[in-house]
Amino acid sequence: MSSVYSVGQVNTYIKQMFQQDFMLNRIFVRGEVSNCKYHTSGHIYFSLKDATGTMACVMFAGSRRGLAFQMKDGDKVVVGGSVNVYERDGRYQLYAKDIKLEGAGILYERFLALKAELEEMGMFAPEYKQAIPAYVKRLGVVTAPTGAAIQDIRNISYRRNPYIQIVLYPALVQGEGAKESIAAGIEALDKLNLDVIIVGRGGGSIEDLWAFNEEVVARAIFQCNTPIISAVGHETDTTIADFVADLRAPTPSAAAELAVSDIRGILSQMEDYRKRIQYSMQNRILLYKRKMEGYQGRWIYLSPKNQILEKRQRLLELDDKLNHRMDRVLTDRKYRLQMYIRQMKGLSPLDKLCQGFSYVEDGSGAAVTKISQAEIGDQVKIQVSDGELGARIESITPLNRESVSEPFPTGGVTE
Repeated sequence: MSSVYSVGQVNTYIKQMFQQDFMLNRIFVRGEVSNCKYHTSGHIYFSLKDATGTMACVMFAGSRRGLAFQMKDGDKVVVGGSVNVYERDGRYQLYAKDIKLEGAGILYERFLALKAELEEMGMFAPEYKQAIPAYVKRLGVVTAPTGAAIQDIRNISYRRNPYIQIVLYPALVQGEGAKESIAAGIEALDKLNLDVIIVGRGGGSIEDLWAFNEEVVARAIFQCNTPIISAVGHETDTTIADFVADLRAPTPSAAAELAVSDIRGILSQMEDYRKRIQYSMQNRILLYKRKMEGYQGRWIYLSPKNQILEKRQRLLELDDKLNHRMDRVLTDRKYRLQMYIRQMKGLSPLDKLCQGFSYVEDGSGAAVTKISQAEIGDQVKIQVSDGELGARIESITPLNRESVSEPFPTGGVTE
């Protein structure tokens, strides 16, 4: 009996044969998509068919980067990948790595080749990008004069700023002569000293947008001195012009919004600035007013006139204080003088005279206090309280000390 193999062994052997076939490891298959299903895991299961047959296909989630569009039944595509056997089911299928719409594959390869070449030349480098002015007054547009793109740009631009000037260069954006027309429009508008130029058109297939993937258009954008916004197709469309331009907009409408400032927002912002400046100035004026009031108060206090008035007031206070102290001193001295007067009054000879005593002087004016100073017949003067008496000594009688307890007072005073 010949050798018997299991189903799994056969499937494994067939799989190894497929893996060893160089052509099946890298193959491109053209066909129509059918039974297309997007699995929740991210894998895509579909079939390719033509008039002669059907082939099962799968694109795993990790290879989804090779699919640049939303695939659906009926799409005519070119699928690149490898053919291998799924051992469990014992059937072969195409494991897709790259899927392109039929007819766009060659153009896409040209797109990638030109993109790589221009990128290597530095035409996509950020240092060559020009800034878009914040406030645009004159806007240039290179697009078809009858397309929806120019209408969208006009509507949005005039709504955002009714005073903006739009200069249109009517260019061919599709078909023969389109690339030359677009490049000529960029060069013409660049000479008008505009603020910004929008280059673009509405959406379409890769063939419709191909004029914006041409090298002549890329070089015209790169050499333009006026900042350029690229607005080609829809948001998912990408062209060489997008990479070279100073700014890419997903749509023409978005390009108008990026280029033209909203004047209402600007006026509102200016009003806010005006209010902030006014508030700041009022606060500053109030601050300096208070400082001036403080300086004025200090000046009034330190002014010569005020100093003189203050010193005069001080002098008046000191004068009052001095007068008060002098009055106190004079009162005190007056009181003490009165005391001295009363004390001296008791010792005054005149006071003694007023009390009945008299004062005797000899002819030379010396006081006669003893009998030894006079002789009988001498002339003497007797001072009394109200005048002077002239007398002559008739007799001299000594005082008997034993008969009196006290002597007469000294000083020639007699009673």
